[in-house]
Parts: sequence; structure tokens; C-alpha cells
Amino acid sequence: MNSVDLQPYKDNPKTTFLAGEFERLQGEEAHVKEMAEGDPQMQELAEEELKGLGEQKEAILKQMDEILESEKEEERFPNEIILEVRAGAGGDEASLFAYELADMYQLYADKQGWQYRTLSKSMNNVDGYKEASIEMKGKDIYKILRFETGVHRVQRVPATEKSGRIHTSTASIAIMPIRKKASIVIEPQDLEMEFSRSGGAGGQNVNKVETAVRLIHKPTGLDVRCTSERNQQQNREKALMMLTAKLEQIEEERLAREHADERKGQIGTGDRSEKIRTYNVLQDRVTDHRLKQSWHNLPSILAGGLEDILATLQEESEKNT
Repeated sequence: MNSVDLQPYKDNPKTTFLAGEFERLQGEEAHVKEMAEGDPQMQELAEEELKGLGEQKEAILKQMDEILESEKEEERFPNEIILEVRAGAGGDEASLFAYELADMYQLYADKQGWQYRTLSKSMNNVDGYKEASIEMKGKDIYKILRFETGVHRVQRVPATEKSGRIHTSTASIAIMPIRKKASIVIEPQDLEMEFSRSGGAGGQNVNKVETAVRLIHKPTGLDVRCTSERNQQQNREKALMMLTAKLEQIEEERLAREHADERKGQIGTGDRSEKIRTYNVLQDRVTDHRLKQSWHNLPSILAGGLEDILATLQEESEKNT
């Protein structure tokens, strides 16, 4: 086995112990070789022992490489995201659709055994979402949901529509990965912070302390709000995480547009302004415009039955990668 640079393995907490074991085996090898030098009777025994030590070293090296490789994969496809939903065109009907979409992804998450919690939400008087941000965690979550970013539209007759006219409403979804190593650095002087009281269902402490945090990124005008945590500091940390994810996604969208011609396996533009899917209630059909493919049984899909759609998107993406 050629000389191995152990420093990268020593620097990683997940492989530090294994790197130490590798060094210990190297020490044993050196000792066996020294003992066998000039003693023909020891040569055969030494060869057998050295073979065993070499096999142990190879196994440890393979294990360390697999750990580092899995970390690279997790960095590319993190197991944590923020799902942002915003009502688009269509007034109250759009806000109700936004709520249904958020519920659809949460029901799908339940099936996958993923965890989720609402970081912030803004509702209107018909109990629809103007916008909401949901933190979601689970195995392969970004890899599976990354193609959901874009404009979703619904075609149906609203319950309040007396003439039976079909309305088209929209809502946008953004899937933003939370990476351990952020590529965007936010300078403290670029942030403006506001505090307010978190709303709640009641109880002694509700609305008495200003725990909700709103961060404004002055260079871009982007703002985020977090109300999910019990104290101001935790909400500030979550809000900073949300803001970082938003800024990273904007940069990724910009790069995707620049290099669109080079990305043969790309599903759509990856831009939240792209119309990607139509949910037609009267025809019981969901159509994905990027795939030019439709699925039926809309109630089942809205109840979290996204498996076929997401699997088809994944297969299409992998064809040319």
C-alpha cells in the first residue's frame, strides 16, 4: 500500500478515531518488519502477519473514504430543507391552494417518516396561507423534493362561485436546502433586526415577550421571519438560517440560468417563477409541464400521494447525468 496522507481523515471528527487505528497498524507493521530483519526463521511468520495488517489497513482506509464520500453527497443533497409556499394570483382561492400544497407536502413527509415544523406563517381571513416557511428534515429530502420549486396552478370552481365558472389560481413553492457549509457569508452590518410578539393559541406567556424575529438583508431587501422557537436568540438563529438558504437559492438560480445550455439533465429552470404543474380538479388530473406527463386521482395526490410524480422526475433527471 502506497503512502497515505492521513491529515484529511484526522481533521474530520467522523474519521479521527479510524485514522488513529490506521496509524497504530502502521506502527505494528514497522515493528514486525524490524523483528524479521536478519532472521530467516521469522520471515515466513512476518509475511503472514504483515498480510493481515495490510488487509486491516485497507478495510479502515475504505471505511474512511466511504464516510468522506457520504459527507460530500450530503453536502450536495442535504437532509434538511426549508419549504416556502406563497399564494400567487387568485386572491382567497390562491391562499387556500397554497395551504393545500403545504398540507400535501406535510402528508407526504409523514409517509416518509420525515420531521417538519412551521417556522413562520401568514394567514388570511379564509384560513389560507399568504405565505409560510416550513423546516423539514429527513433522509434524501432535498434529493427527492428539489424539483418542486416553481409555480403550481389549480383550475377548479371555487365553493363561493355561484355561476359555476372555472377559476385558475397559483401558488409558488421554493425548496431551499440547508447546507452545513454555507457558501454565502452575511455580514452583520448588512442585517436589520426587528422583534415582535409571537402569536399563539393562548396561555400565560403568549404575546407578553417579544420573541418573534424578523431579519432584513439590506443589500437585497430580502426579509424573513421566525416565530417557531420559545426565545429570541433561537428565533434569530433560525431566521439567519432561512435568510442564508434564500440567498444561496437566488445565487443557484442565477448560475442555473447562465449555464442552462450546458445542463442536459436539467428538469426545467429550477427557478421559482417557472410554471411547472397544473392541478385540474374537474378533470381529476395533475400535469407536470416539464415532463409533459399527467397523473389522475387528484384527491390521492393532494393527500400526499406524490410518489409516482417524484419518482418520474428523479428518473428523468438521472437519464443524462
